Amino acid sequence: MTADFPVEISHLRSTFSQIEAVTDPATLKQRIAALEEQAAAPDLWDDQENAQAVTSQLSQANAELERLTRMGSRIDDLEVLVELGTEGEDEDTLAEAESELEVLKKDLAAMEVRTLMTGEWDERNAVVTIRSGAGGDDATDFAEMLLRMYLRWAERHGYATKVLDTSYAEGAGIKSATFEVKAPYAFGTMSVEAGTHRLARISPFGSADKRQTSFAAVEVVPEIESTDHIDVPEAEIKVDVFRSSGPGGQSVNTTDSAVRLTHLPTGIVVSMQDEKSQIQNRAAAMRVLQSRLLMLKKEEEAAQKKELAGDIKASWGDQMRSYFLYGQQLVKDLRTGYESGNPATVFDGDLDGFIDAGIRWRRQQQAQQD
Repeated sequence: MTADFPVEISHLRSTFSQIEAVTDPATLKQRIAALEEQAAAPDLWDDQENAQAVTSQLSQANAELERLTRMGSRIDDLEVLVELGTEGEDEDTLAEAESELEVLKKDLAAMEVRTLMTGEWDERNAVVTIRSGAGGDDATDFAEMLLRMYLRWAERHGYATKVLDTSYAEGAGIKSATFEVKAPYAFGTMSVEAGTHRLARISPFGSADKRQTSFAAVEVVPEIESTDHIDVPEAEIKVDVFRSSGPGGQSVNTTDSAVRLTHLPTGIVVSMQDEKSQIQNRAAAMRVLQSRLLMLKKEEEAAQKKELAGDIKASWGDQMRSYFLYGQQLVKDLRTGYESGNPATVFDGDLDGFIDAGIRWRRQQQAQQD
């Protein structure tokens, strides 16, 4: 036996306690109860988009609670296994315990990384865009390699993906591609992949067998949730009523049936006089006001997405990860120092080590700025 089980189990419990403190199972159970109540509503599927969102959130919350509960049980089971092996001086049982300890440490580290994603948008789905940069056919081919890499990574985890747009190059590969990843914390997870990626290899497209360096940019933004309706508090609206008028200012109504709504926070003004009654005109004006506010919100969200994406260039001096496919076979992250000597598995979607290191690195950077 090489493991110091009492010390190792103590470390597991300490880490698990920290994870529980951040995840807060009691609050998670309350959220599940609220979602179950929404899911049980008889008119749930009248709004299919909302119904899908509710059922998806419920499934994710239940899975999160199950992971927590199961992890606590696995640590308890490990402790029992160690006691049995120690009391019976059973080397086979202790070897099994040591193997389970290593698996637990790895799984617990993955859970711990999830708790580091506390950004406003981290829980959202992700929309990823890959663009080829400098390097000609090698760059467009590299962009396609990155697209496959991320799709394979998502497939390994069972995450739903959908390619939204692809622009193919005249030669090899793609000029750009945009795809979405639908999974809990997809944005928080994938956002550490944003930046410029560099590939160095012997070009398969040249005849001189020279080393070629090419670049591709990866942009990751959160998926903005659409809203079909915007509630406008009465306190934010100024209501004026007046008489409807026809062409040339001729009065066509002897009562104050026309309505003008002014949205005080934005200054948007909507007037309505086509309906016969003040109540009808007010309802129609409110619908138009809500539509305009919805469009304004979408414009602001689009601007925010652009700000979150940042200005990512695909060229020298801006790269965050290098892939070497000649001589030394190596993939190295320039921010975290994390590396892999097996580029083939990385391009086949083995990215968890890079992503986990990136999330920890980002949290350290945030802590230093606070």
